[in-house]
Amino acid sequence: MKKEFLEAGKIICPHGVRGEVKVMPLCDSAELLAEFERLFMRVGREYVEIPVERSRVFKDRAIIKLKGTDSPEEAEKLRNSLLFMHRDDLILDEETYFIQDLVNLEVRDADTGFVYGKIADVLQTGANDVYVVQGEDREYLVPAIGQVVLSTDIDNELMLIRPLEGLFD
Repeated sequence: MKKEFLEAGKIICPHGVRGEVKVMPLCDSAELLAEFERLFMRVGREYVEIPVERSRVFKDRAIIKLKGTDSPEEAEKLRNSLLFMHRDDLILDEETYFIQDLVNLEVRDADTGFVYGKIADVLQTGANDVYVVQGEDREYLVPAIGQVVLSTDIDNELMLIRPLEGLFD
C-alpha cells in the first residue's frame, strides 16, 4: 500500500536568528528537499501542512524557513522532528520509485517462481541502486538494472527478477 506522506528530512537544529532550521535530507538530496513549497509534520495521527517560506542548500543540508517559526527558540522546539512530503508533490519518471514503496515488495524469480524474499533496504551505490532482499535463510543483493529487474508492481507488491548467471553463488 502506497504511503500518502513520505519522510523528506529530519530537523537537526536551529540555524541563525530568523527561525530557520537545518535539515538532514531523508530523500535523494538537500537540493531536492529545498525545492518543496510545503512540507508536513506529524501531529498524533494527522499530518499538518506547513508552508515553506524559503529554503537553500548549505553543504549537504537544507536550510529551511517554515511558516510560523520566527525565532531560534521556536526553531529549537522542532529539533529532531521529521518533515514529510506529500507523494503528489513529486512526479517521478517512469521506472523510478520511492524507496518506501519498494521496501517489503516480494521478490520472485520470473522463470521459476521461486520467492527470494522481501526487499528490506535499498543501497544507493552511485552506479545503480542495489536491493537488499531478505530471504528465509539468506540475504540477496539484487542490482537494480534492467537485465535483472524485469518488472516492479507496486500495487501488487511484487518484483520479478531474472538473476544474471552466478549472481547469487
